[in-house]
Amino acid sequence: METLLGANWPVLMLFAAAVAMAGGVVKGVVGFAMPMVLISGLSSIAPPEVALAGVILPTLFTNGWQALRQGVRAAAGSLARFRVFLLAGLVFMLASAQLVAVMSQAVMLLLIGVPIVVYAAFSLAGRPLRLPPRPGWRVEAGIGAVAGVFGGISGVWGPPTVAMLTALQTEKTEQMRIQGVIYGLGAVALLGAHLGSGVLNPATVPLSATLILPALGGMWLGLRIQDRIDQAMFRRLTLAVLVIAGLNLVRRGLLSL
Repeated sequence: METLLGANWPVLMLFAAAVAMAGGVVKGVVGFAMPMVLISGLSSIAPPEVALAGVILPTLFTNGWQALRQGVRAAAGSLARFRVFLLAGLVFMLASAQLVAVMSQAVMLLLIGVPIVVYAAFSLAGRPLRLPPRPGWRVEAGIGAVAGVFGGISGVWGPPTVAMLTALQTEKTEQMRIQGVIYGLGAVALLGAHLGSGVLNPATVPLSATLILPALGGMWLGLRIQDRIDQAMFRRLTLAVLVIAGLNLVRRGLLSL
């Protein structure tokens, strides 16, 4: 740890554990945004590639718990229900990834962040975009395509996914589960990609592994809170976190200009 964080590594590891717990609490309540919390916190004490490595294993374990909390059959059912969204998202993510070479990072982040903030802010103000619970495969494929394009050009697909699930008025238990399934699949891909890239290596694995338990502990607390709130409060909290996530994307985009 001293090699990664310097001579004050014990104190910095306590800070990192607190950040992981805070991210876990947020994830337990609304189902997303833990990587945003972790990256923001870890980047303040470590280089970007070390911060990214620290996120990988906690993200994998918390998404696994979130996806499988009601069992494998329930997770498979959610996967089947949103298969059109997922397939369209995958296809358009792969296709739009080619745009990375010709689009600036700032434009990518602003293209995602501004619509997300507008959508969430209008929804919180009492003017929500609502879709029927079963909108048909064309609408679902269209939304999946939008989320896939965002994911392909920036690697950020959480906020568009949450916006879609919220607009569909998805029941909170299923919304949490399908987020866990979607993000869990992404976490597996991220793990494989960064084992290959070298970001996750013998030096950084211990850091990432150390943050698993604090993240799970925070998520346990967040889930206890989430179990006690009703659907309306869950929706408001989700939209509030979505506004913060969108503003963070806008901030990053403006700083990249």
